[in-house]
Amino acid sequence: MNPFRNQFDTSVLSMAILRFISAAIECTAAVLMLYFNDGKKALIINSMLAVVGPIIFIVTTTIGLVSISATLSYGKLILIGIGVFFIIIGILK
Repeated sequence: MNPFRNQFDTSVLSMAILRFISAAIECTAAVLMLYFNDGKKALIINSMLAVVGPIIFIVTTTIGLVSISATLSYGKLILIGIGVFFIIIGILK
């Protein structure tokens, strides 16, 4: 058995891993922008990040909500869902 894996809650570990992947993608994009040294290509790379960010946000939020869903009432879950929906609308508009 892996002692590192048993030390953390599975959902928290999953969320952290997704954030590390997101950070790696962001750092790679920054290096690529510097490598290409072109405004148009940097804008294209930045546009790709605009797709990756919300996807990571939605997945990590979903994992977190599923992990705490047993401890919250349906009303609170609905309010959290509405809040996440508004955040997504704000990101995409």
